[in-house]
Amino acid sequence: MEKWKDPAILLLAVGISNVGAWIYLIALNLTVLELAGGSPLAVAVLYMIGPAAVLVTGFWSGSLIDRRNKRRLLVVLDVLRAAMIVLLPFAESLLVIYLAVFILGIAGAIFEPAAMAYVTMLLAPEQRKRFNALRSLATSGAFLVGPAAAGLLLAIGPPEFAIWINAAALAFAGILAICLPDLEKDGPSGGSEKMSLETIKRDWQTVQRFSRSNSYVTGVYVVFTAFMVMATALDSLEVSFATLVLGLSDSQYGVLVSTAGAGILAGALLNAAVAERLAVPFLLGAGTFGTALGYLLYAFSGTFAAAASGFFILAFALGFANTGFQTFCQEEIPAAIMGRFISLLALVEALGILAATAALAAAAHFFSVQTTVIVGSLCMLGIAAAMGMLSSVQKDRAIQN
Repeated sequence: MEKWKDPAILLLAVGISNVGAWIYLIALNLTVLELAGGSPLAVAVLYMIGPAAVLVTGFWSGSLIDRRNKRRLLVVLDVLRAAMIVLLPFAESLLVIYLAVFILGIAGAIFEPAAMAYVTMLLAPEQRKRFNALRSLATSGAFLVGPAAAGLLLAIGPPEFAIWINAAALAFAGILAICLPDLEKDGPSGGSEKMSLETIKRDWQTVQRFSRSNSYVTGVYVVFTAFMVMATALDSLEVSFATLVLGLSDSQYGVLVSTAGAGILAGALLNAAVAERLAVPFLLGAGTFGTALGYLLYAFSGTFAAAASGFFILAFALGFANTGFQTFCQEEIPAAIMGRFISLLALVEALGILAATAALAAAAHFFSVQTTVIVGSLCMLGIAAAMGMLSSVQKDRAIQN
C-alpha cells in the first residue's frame, strides 16, 4: 500500500482534472455559441485551437520540460490553467476567448509530456501496467461523470458557474501535485541551462540520434500516432454520419454516444482487472485491432443497433490499446529525453490531425459520408495490422532478452 500512495494521489488528480475538463468543454461550447449568435463555425474553431497550440510549442517545449523540475512544472501549469479559466467568463468577445483557449492549449501541450515523464520516474516498472489501466479507468469515469455533472451544473446555474468549477478542479489537482514527491531535488537530468536556439537545435539532434538507434521504438510510436490521427479524423464525421446516414434524432444520437461510454467503462474495468497479466505487445496489437474492427462495423452499419455495436466494441478495445502504448513508452523511452521525444512527435501528430480531418471533410463533401468513413476505417485496419506485426517483433525481442 505504501508503494501505491503516491500513484493513488496522482490518479485522484487525473480523475478530478478530467471530470473538470468535460464540464469546461461543454460549458465553453455553450458560451461561444451564445456569443457567436448560434454559429457552429465559431464552436468548430475551438477544436482547431488545440492542434494549433501544439504546432507552436512542439519544437521547443520538450527542451523546457527536460530541463525543469517536472513536479514544479506540473504544479505551475495547473495553477496557470486554473487562473486563465477563472478569467474566461469575463471575456466579452470571441477573439479574447480564442486567445485564452490558445494559451490554455499551450499549457496543455507542455503538461502532457511533462506528466508522462514524471509518471515514468515515479512508478516502479512492475507498477506501470496497472497504473496505466487504472488511469484509463479514471479517464473513462470522467467521460461518464463529466457530462452528467455539467448537465446538473448548467441546470442550476449559468455556464460561467460550470467553467469556474473546472478552475477549482485544476487548482485542487495542483494542490495534490504539491503532495507528490520531488524526484529531481538535485536538478533534472537534462540540465538547467538557459533556453536558446542552439539548445533547441542540439535537442533535436539528440532526439534524431535516439530515433535512429531505436528505430523499432520510433516505428511503434509513429504507427500508433497514425492510428490515433485517423481515429480523431473519423470522429469529426461522427455527427454527420449519425444524422445523414443513419437518420438518428438528437436523442437517439445521445443514446449512441452513451453506448460508447458504456463500452469505455466496461473495457476500462476489465483492463484494470487483467492488464497486469497481459503482455504489452498483446495490449497494443489486440487493442488497436479491436478498435479498428469497431470502427469498421460502425462504418458499414445501416441501423442504430449495428452502429451501437461498433461504438461499444471500439470504445471497449481502445482502453487496452492506450494502456499498452503508455506502458510501452514508459519502458522504452528514457525519462531524461521523454519530454523532447514526445513533444516533437506531438508536432507531427497535430499536423496529421489537421491534414487528415481536412482530407476526410473534403472527401465527405465530394463523395458521401459513409464512403469516406468506410475508407477511413479500412485505413485504420491497415494501420492496426502494421501494429500487430510490430507487436510480434516486440514479443520476439522480449523472448530473446
